[in-house]
Amino acid sequence: MKSRRARILATLGPASSSPERIQALIDAGADVFRLNFSHGTHEDHAQRLRHIREAERKAGRPIGVLMDLQGPKLRVGNLAGGSVTLTAGARFRLDLDPAEGDGQRATLPHPEIFAALETGTDLLVDDGKLRLRVDAFGPDFAETTVMVGGVLSNHKGVNVPGAILPISPLTEKDRADLDFGLSLGVDWVALSFVQRPEDIAEARAIIGNRAWIMAKLEKPSAIEHLDEIINLADGVMVARGDLGVEMPPQQVPILQHRIVRKARAAGRPVVVATQMLESMINAPVPTRAEASDVATAIYSGADAVMLSAESASGQYPVEAVTIMERIIREIEQDPAWRLGLDSTHGEPQPNTPDAICCALRRVASLLDPAATVAYTASGFSALRASRERPTTPILALTPELATARRLALAWGIHPIPFEIQLDHVTDMIDHATSVAVGTGMARPGDQIIVIAGLPFGRSGSTNLMHIATVRDDGI
Repeated sequence: MKSRRARILATLGPASSSPERIQALIDAGADVFRLNFSHGTHEDHAQRLRHIREAERKAGRPIGVLMDLQGPKLRVGNLAGGSVTLTAGARFRLDLDPAEGDGQRATLPHPEIFAALETGTDLLVDDGKLRLRVDAFGPDFAETTVMVGGVLSNHKGVNVPGAILPISPLTEKDRADLDFGLSLGVDWVALSFVQRPEDIAEARAIIGNRAWIMAKLEKPSAIEHLDEIINLADGVMVARGDLGVEMPPQQVPILQHRIVRKARAAGRPVVVATQMLESMINAPVPTRAEASDVATAIYSGADAVMLSAESASGQYPVEAVTIMERIIREIEQDPAWRLGLDSTHGEPQPNTPDAICCALRRVASLLDPAATVAYTASGFSALRASRERPTTPILALTPELATARRLALAWGIHPIPFEIQLDHVTDMIDHATSVAVGTGMARPGDQIIVIAGLPFGRSGSTNLMHIATVRDDGI
């Protein structure tokens, strides 16, 4: 069993989709795989998922799968010759006319953008490389001044920071992808372009309980509704790339810490993503700054850190996972890491499950047991235990394989599915101690803490904590 608490989310792509490479990534430390539906065909993703499940069987532990929806992509149209150069101070028009653009105008086939404009609004083009200021606008056009010039080429993206666009986060492509991904049995759905709490509700109405929803926080408007979005989602992702386009870069680290802190307080898994080991796309080792970036996320108590192009299309995908795993292990051995977790711990809610898990944290710090065992059907008990960031590893025993795979993303949790019938508390305790010994977490004479909800199987009913001593026979 891995002693590491923080998890690794690795993106699959052309460099990492063979059965052998997926197995190597798991052996190196990957806990969850991301299928990026912005690229690849349905058959590509179906084949990758089949390879993941086969590798999962060989690894003998649940592996989570996250499908990442593309979301709306707002782009300019075609330009004569493929590109034009915009000069600072020049006038430039955007409109719905489908004709090829030139040095004076370009097509922007998104009336929802024009509907959200105000005079003085900044439009960021090509990930912020170009900036246009809106001087006048109507339902089908915007007259702008080029504030930061450069080369504008076909289909470059447009961002409208500070505006809530009247657009669903789910395009027709996303809905088709979502239907396909859910039919495959993905465990998490990452929702792009989240602006409001209503966006989570819209996705939930389609997904139901077939997967957990991860809100990607990449829009400033989402930050304005941060608490509501965190409470409605099952997890959140700090999508620093897109967030950094629409906000000043000096604000992104502050927002990262704020999001991690709030997600931890709410007991929602939180992933820090984008450019963590970016140089390893082409180099076998990261920069020292990148290593420090990963370390910062681990010190803050993030549940997982993510690799994007590093593992999807880079030259060193296995090495990237390996070094990320080593960084996490090294940080988690630093006494300052534990002090930092304890000093940033959120207050529990005044309810029975949080009272039990709060007590669990205190008991674990006093008795130093070998492990905590959380019985959970829905994942609720295990996640509330994880929220406390206890000193012991958490064995999440669940009768639901889907729950086990979803929990693979959560801090400190080792999910273990089981199929036996447990009718009494004594059965649960005996089973818990047997599993703790079988996994190598505990030995005869060790203590373990067991938490569960009675009656067993009812979500959110955590109301039992028991301290057990492992007998000589391993039970």
